[in-house]
Amino acid sequence: MGSPRRLLLISNSTLHGGGYLGHCQQHIQSFLGQNVRRVLFIPYALHDRDAYARTAREKFESLGYGLDSIHESCDPVEAVRKSEAIFIGGGNTFRLLKALYDNCLIHEIRKRVLEDGIPYMGSSAGTNVATVSINTTNDMPIVYPPSLQALGLVPFNINPHYLDPDIKRTHMGETREERICQYHEEPNTPPVLLENKFKCFHLHQGLREGTMLLVEGDNATLQGVTGARLFLRGKKPTEHEPGTDFSFLLTDSNPLNP
Repeated sequence: MGSPRRLLLISNSTLHGGGYLGHCQQHIQSFLGQNVRRVLFIPYALHDRDAYARTAREKFESLGYGLDSIHESCDPVEAVRKSEAIFIGGGNTFRLLKALYDNCLIHEIRKRVLEDGIPYMGSSAGTNVATVSINTTNDMPIVYPPSLQALGLVPFNINPHYLDPDIKRTHMGETREERICQYHEEPNTPPVLLENKFKCFHLHQGLREGTMLLVEGDNATLQGVTGARLFLRGKKPTEHEPGTDFSFLLTDSNPLNP
């Protein structure tokens, strides 16, 4: 029997020329459906949690959903246990992951999503923490979580806001692609066995802005308006368009695993 997980992992909260979650609001409504009435928002990635919650609440209410922010709860663990759906927004990934550990939420969120099957949405940092680890985040380590291991809702890493190399660039620092390749150069980049019992492959997915990954059980599909790049250790990156079936990344029989 497959996993009951349902995930919508969004690269970015705002697309140039649009408002907060405007580019993916139809995906959100389709994903949450009519059975979800209220969404639990986790704003830990930003410092001003009140302002962040107001922004998210305004958007979700316009889509027909109530929103409760976990930072307003006196018992964050209980809030997760009672939640109908979870949305973790963007910001600094290190700050976010530290707060999840500090509030004892890693296990609780994992259980609600992987065992109880409640919908999980993430954007930017919220997508980062849905993966095996935050080793490939773009953010600065402004705080130190006790571990870089994250929620492990999928057995691979995602790099939101992926930027393609600019052939006209004069900046001589590493590109995003080069940094990801450096990550895969490490011989001890571990296959991490988490509580969801999936094997973690030496792979990494770069999601361009405007792109999202829909996971339903053991099926994963690329959605949105732009494409994605798939990085596997020891192989050249490959390009993929919206509609690509990435379900093979969710199994321990990945044919692309070197």
